[in-house]
Amino acid sequence: MQQELLPLFPLQVVLFPRTPLPLHIFEDRYKEMMREVIDQKREFGVVLAAEKGIVNTGCTALVERVVNQYPDGRLDLLTIGRRRFEIIMLNDEESYLRGTVEFFDDEEDEPSSLDLQQRALEGYNELREMEDSELSEPEMDDPQLSFQLAQALPDLDFRQALLASRSESSRMKQLAEFLPEYVFRQKEIAHVKAVAPRNGHAKWPTSL
Repeated sequence: MQQELLPLFPLQVVLFPRTPLPLHIFEDRYKEMMREVIDQKREFGVVLAAEKGIVNTGCTALVERVVNQYPDGRLDLLTIGRRRFEIIMLNDEESYLRGTVEFFDDEEDEPSSLDLQQRALEGYNELREMEDSELSEPEMDDPQLSFQLAQALPDLDFRQALLASRSESSRMKQLAEFLPEYVFRQKEIAHVKAVAPRNGHAKWPTSL
């Protein structure tokens, strides 16, 4: 039996399982895709659109709610990440890309230590406070808590590496190392913006 092709949506986004993704759909081909996805209550694949094409690893999403539907067919959607996959083969017979995919999950390994979790969680919470963002409270009972915490980060390459990782302890270790340094840099940037002259002029140092 031939595997059903997964509709693919290339975006400048890395989606994680069980994390939300709001979408505004305006291109005709993706309007068509979403109509079919919504009618059939099926998943579609979100893949990162890189300079040289789409990457090989992505995450499926389900439409949780149609927020707005406009007269011209545009849609505002709230979707949620579900399953990770690797693309085996692409199909361009429709107006939008589809693919034969292979789903995967984490391999069994030792759970991440409470120390690593705490360090990563502290960094996540600091980012939420600093940026006054709409990031949700992480679900602490999620066995893949790292994905909940990684949604705070804008670095697409780092996010993509985490998505492809098949080890929760490895992802948590990377987050525990990455987040404190990232938070420190963001605080420095915020400080510089706060103290920088606001009229477009700056004083040169008196000696060089």
